Amino acid sequence: MKTLKLVTGILSIILFVFVTFQSCAAGLGNALADNGEVSGSAGLMTAICLLTAGIVSIATRNKEKNGGNIACIILYLIGALLGLTMAGSYADLKIWGGYAAICGIIHIISMIGCKK
Repeated sequence: MKTLKLVTGILSIILFVFVTFQSCAAGLGNALADNGEVSGSAGLMTAICLLTAGIVSIATRNKEKNGGNIACIILYLIGALLGLTMAGSYADLKIWGGYAAICGIIHIISMIGCKK
C-alpha cells in the first residue's frame, strides 16, 4: 500500500496543475457569461484539496499510525464532494471529483486493511 499511496500522491500533485488551470478558465468563462455559477471556484478548491492530500499522502506513506490516512481521507472526500456537487458547466470537475473519491477510498482501504 505504500507504493499506491506514493503514486496517488504524485498523481494528485500533478493533477493539481491541470485542475487549477481549467478552473481558472471555467471561472473566467462564468464571469464573462454572468451565469452565476461557481464551478470555477469549486474547481480551485478541489485542486487545493488534491494538492494538500497528495503532499500528506507522500509525507506519511511509511508511517504506521493512521493520522496521515485520516487527513488524506478527509481532504480527498472534501475535494470529491466539491467536485461532484458543484460542477455546473465545468463538466471535467466531475472527473476530478471522481478521482478524489477513488483516492479517498484507497486511503480508507489502506487504513482498514493494514492494521497490525
